[in-house]
Amino acid sequence: MTQIRTERLILRNWEERDRALFHRINSDDRVMEFFPFRRSRAEADAKMDEFRAALDRQGFGWAAAEIAATGDCIGFVGLSRTDDTPFMPAGTIEIGWRLAPEFWGHGYVAEAAKAWLRYGFETMKLGEIVSFAVTANRRSTAVMERIGMRADPRRDFDHPRVPDGYPHLRRHSFYSITADEWVGQQETER
Repeated sequence: MTQIRTERLILRNWEERDRALFHRINSDDRVMEFFPFRRSRAEADAKMDEFRAALDRQGFGWAAAEIAATGDCIGFVGLSRTDDTPFMPAGTIEIGWRLAPEFWGHGYVAEAAKAWLRYGFETMKLGEIVSFAVTANRRSTAVMERIGMRADPRRDFDHPRVPDGYPHLRRHSFYSITADEWVGQQETER
């Protein structure tokens, strides 16, 4: 993938030095509060390799987010196909993120997500970008609102891959932004 730079961040492909952080964010109870699983080191390594290959193959995906001034990898932000989510139409692209807790509350996710929205609409020529999170995950839905996405309660859903033992994680709130809405927001911000 081509690196994307923001004011404070570099969005890039995964590197070997990122493995410990990637495992930590995929096994930390605070980060994974709204997920029914935690990943072992071997599972995290395999998932990071999968993310890296996807970024190489298609030029977008769950990219490492690095603080430009320090070189610290803080987690990931990116765009991804939802092809493995059975009820989403083919070709749907979602935006998502996961950061280590010590980097929460600094605006990094919103900064990186806005750069990915620009990439999605200007470079990929997408018509819509979506996002979804467990309804109780107010931290994530607040970011969706900050980056200009709007709630679409008609499209809220019970996630089919959440195991029966986690009913509190099943209901997901759905957010979206169209290319036209994004362009309108850019014009308003000028």
